[in-house]
Amino acid sequence: MPRDDTAPEPTPVLLDAGALAGLLADPHRRGVVAALILGAHTLEDVRVATGLDARAAGRALTRLVGAGLVERAEDGTLALLAEAFGLAARAAAPIERDDDVGDVDPDAAKVLRAFVRDGRLSGIPTSRTKRLVVLDMLAQEFEPGERYSEAMVNLTLGRWHADTAALRRYLVDEGFLDREAGQYWRMGGTVDA
Repeated sequence: MPRDDTAPEPTPVLLDAGALAGLLADPHRRGVVAALILGAHTLEDVRVATGLDARAAGRALTRLVGAGLVERAEDGTLALLAEAFGLAARAAAPIERDDDVGDVDPDAAKVLRAFVRDGRLSGIPTSRTKRLVVLDMLAQEFEPGERYSEAMVNLTLGRWHADTAALRRYLVDEGFLDREAGQYWRMGGTVDA
């Protein structure tokens, strides 16, 4: 059943490099992340792999889930959102030129220069024409043919703007992304040849 995007939902926090390092400074949380990387999928798997008691493992997992680094499915299985590490690294990388918007036509470049500051959206355009330019840029964050969980879409969009639900909804409504059963994939936007 498709998710109802009109219901309010908490927006996952995009971890910056400092927050990620702080989260992993705790040896229990670091052990849990290592266990997940090595294939643990349940609390019991994590407990066995780390040697932590159930309370310590549960506490570390709760913190990692709350921070948006681990996703807990409805059936209780756990998945590390490993892409968060790359997103944090890219977000921490220095921006070469504030006005470099890539290889786009001059009208699109003008819109992007107006709405992108320091690698983030300063706002979501109210004009549909301008919003389509911004949405096309955001669609480039998703690889054609790849499927993404809603949490991963939120992490990716959170790098650009705090209102991930609105951006996700616009991307779906305008045909840049499609979704089914909690999975998203790219359907449109500019593609490099």
